[in-house]
Parts: sequence; structure tokens; C-alpha cells
Amino acid sequence: MQTLIDLVTTHGALLVFVATLAARIGAPVPAAPLLVVAGGLSAVGVVSLPLAFAVAVAANVLGDGLWFWAGRAQGHRVLGLLCRWSLSPDSCVRQSEALVARWGGSSLVAAKFVPGVSVVAAPMAGAMGMSLGRFVASDALGGALWSGVFLGLGVVFAGEVERLLVALASAGTTATLLLLALLAGFVAWRWWRRQRFLREAAVPRIAADELQALIDAAGDGEPAPLIIDVRSLAAAELDTRHIPGALIADLDGIAARAASLPHDREIVTYCNCPNEASAATAALRLRAAGLPRVRPLAGGLEGWAAAGRAVATARPQLLP
Repeated sequence: MQTLIDLVTTHGALLVFVATLAARIGAPVPAAPLLVVAGGLSAVGVVSLPLAFAVAVAANVLGDGLWFWAGRAQGHRVLGLLCRWSLSPDSCVRQSEALVARWGGSSLVAAKFVPGVSVVAAPMAGAMGMSLGRFVASDALGGALWSGVFLGLGVVFAGEVERLLVALASAGTTATLLLLALLAGFVAWRWWRRQRFLREAAVPRIAADELQALIDAAGDGEPAPLIIDVRSLAAAELDTRHIPGALIADLDGIAARAASLPHDREIVTYCNCPNEASAATAALRLRAAGLPRVRPLAGGLEGWAAAGRAVATARPQLLP
């Protein structure tokens, strides 16, 4: 522990840059607490506060810029990849879509303080076509506010930070093990939350081939399946593809529409998110409302297109 503290006091600005950059890229690095420590050390002249602030803002823009470029190049695909890596629930893409669609560049400022969304907001901005100049300006402002808040907390509570560092140095190995245990506990809790969500969303899926067979059978007198696109409006505007005949419905209000939906037809929900998260949630809500023949589409829209099935690009109708 003493070696770590010596490293912080000797290379404070460099550690701030590396930790902040790693956090912005998506690594589970406690960058915010490190900024608080750096702010506290700046009050006693160990770390340069202006330098720590400058490198933190630069690391924010650089790290987010990498994801912005990836989102611009790969669109929604990189967002699914991010949420597969994330320990946050699979709603992170949907939350980011809503945030960016509603607030535009301002969303990059707010996202800095929203766990699970902060890493996804930058590629979402790129995928949704935000200009480079607006991204850099908004992200730099967000990075400045985020860095200023945590560095400022360190300055305000400089005495407490110094006493904490002294206590950690005195505790030695015990303090190191305690910090590692706390970090492991946090990761385990987030993992448990994710696994619980996946278990709850383990509703039976319908494969693309089976759905296509139901669509084909509709021409022979069988009732056609009702296909519901539960992607957010922002996602539908970003990726205009949809299954022919699908109707768009808001996930939050879909249960309220259950009474108006047919009980004698297959209902298929789909999205384009990891683990079919939104589609599974919609299916569970409709089943709970008394519609037993509801299944999410395995693989979502991406899986449907990858299977060579037809997609339409004209704006789909809303679910009545």
C-alpha cells in the first residue's frame, strides 16, 4: 500500500490520465476516487491541480473519442458489443438511446454521472450522426464538469484525504486486502444483478425460421402472427430496417395495450439488443397481462437479417 501511495504522490497527474482514460474506454478502474485523492494532495502541493484537471479532461475526450469513432463506423453493432461486456443490465443501450435522442450534445455531459450509460453515450452519439465539433465541445464540457467535481471534493476534504492515506499506509497489507475485497464484492453484486435479469428474461424464444414459416402459412388461411418492434424510436430512426408488417410499440406502455391485442394469434416481439433484453421484457409483460402466445425473436432484428430474411426500410406503423 505504501508503494501505491508513493506512486500517487510521485506520478499523480500521469496516474490521473491513465486511470481516467481506462475508465472512459470501459475498464473497471476507480477513476473518480483517484481524482478525489489527487484533489486532496493538490491542497498540500504534492499534485498540480491545474495539470490534474487538464489531463483528466484530455483523457475523457480521448477515451470517448475512440468510442465515438467506433459508433460512427459500426453503428448499433458496437453498442451491442459494449453491453455484452458491461456488468450493467442490458438496458444500457436503450437508456443511452433515449438520453442522446432527447438531449443531443447535452447528453454527453449528463452521461458522465450515470453509471452504465457513461461509456455507451459516446458511441451512441457517433452512431446517431452527431457532428465531430459538437461531440468534442460537449464531451470536453462534460469531462470538465466531471473532473472538476471530483477534484473539487478532494480539495474541500483535503484533511480527510490526507488522514485516509496515512491510515492506509499504516495498515499496509490489511488495507490492500480490504480494498480488493470491496472491489470484488462490488463486481460480484453487479454480476449477480445481471444474472438475475437473464434468469427472469429466460422466456422461450421463436427462431427466425419458425417465424418465417408462420408468415408464409398466413397466405394459406392461417392467422398471421402479430410482430411488434419494441426498439426505442431513436433506435428505429438510427437503423431503419424492420421486419415487414411489424408495428412499433413503446416498451414502457406495452402492457397497457394487452387488452386490445389478439388472444388467438402468435405474437412475436423483437429488438436489436443483447440477449433480446427488451423483447423478452415485453413478452413477459404481455404474458403477465393474459396473453400466453407471446415469444421474443431469437437473435432480434440482426439475427433475422443475418438469416437472409426480408427486411423493409419504409417507416413502420405504430401499434394502435
